[in-house]
Amino acid sequence: MNTNLNENYSHVISTLVENKPGVLQKVASLFTRRGFNIESITVGSSEIEAYARMVIIVNGDEKTFEQITKQLNKLVDVVKIKELNPQITLKRELCLLKVKINNEKSKSEIIQYVSIFKGKIIDISENNITIEITGSPEKINGFISLLKVFGIRKISRTGPTAIERDI
Repeated sequence: MNTNLNENYSHVISTLVENKPGVLQKVASLFTRRGFNIESITVGSSEIEAYARMVIIVNGDEKTFEQITKQLNKLVDVVKIKELNPQITLKRELCLLKVKINNEKSKSEIIQYVSIFKGKIIDISENNITIEITGSPEKINGFISLLKVFGIRKISRTGPTAIERDI
């Protein structure tokens, strides 16, 4: 995908695997043994009942990526591997945040940000507001940056999942 073989960039790999115990561990072990760092991994059911889809995001040059795909192809449980084209790939993730409510003014501002970013308030108490937001990693990062001034108590992110657009 990248013309400079030595340049590091983020690779998004969509992998169809057998949906059975131990497959995730085998894939993760492969990366660990080879010294490759997984930036993000999401796993879930696929369109085929017996298979799961893993979306793995790794950072590296083209040579590193080639090594990864060769090693993944050697695993018996791996059915199909595809690097997603960054030009046509849609990435989304889910984030849950618990934010401190300092006073009525801060509560009102937080609610406005949630509305602007098309998030959802899923719980509210006297001292905290819990928010659900979905979107691109960049959108989530921007939302978190805005809320830092209020005091973020907890963040739980799924990591991105991805799919290519039809062209």
